Amino acid sequence: MNSCILLAEIIEAPQLRYTSDNQTPITEMQVQFAGLRPEDPPATVKAVGWGNMAQEIQGNYHQGDRVILEGRLGMNTVDRPEGFKEKRAELTIQKIYSLDGASIGSVSSASAPAPAPSAPPTAKPKATKAPAAPAPVDQPELDDIPF
Repeated sequence: MNSCILLAEIIEAPQLRYTSDNQTPITEMQVQFAGLRPEDPPATVKAVGWGNMAQEIQGNYHQGDRVILEGRLGMNTVDRPEGFKEKRAELTIQKIYSLDGASIGSVSSASAPAPAPSAPPTAKPKATKAPAAPAPVDQPELDDIPF
């Protein structure tokens, strides 16, 4: 299954347009997110919303807003004026959340109920003496994936 969750900042205001055949609303915007390491520059990706999601994004979000996006990641091929083709990532938004966690919109109308508060434990378990854990060893970071 293709599913992607992205914490990002909107760097280009959402642009609303409509398809020529059946006038389906589409919103496109550029978002950026932090690189893997602190020294890496932020990465950008185009995010697209369709239908009711497009109208909600256009009405509720602006440049500079921080959001959590959930959707499908795809790759598009674009012809460049220099004579070669370039691949660009695009996120098709299915759900969007404000940074504080309140849902702004989703493709499905079903929403999950809030979890019920749990009752405090009535009896504490007996404490057992666990063996001491070995001290952590500094290991080199092996996160150099070449793509």
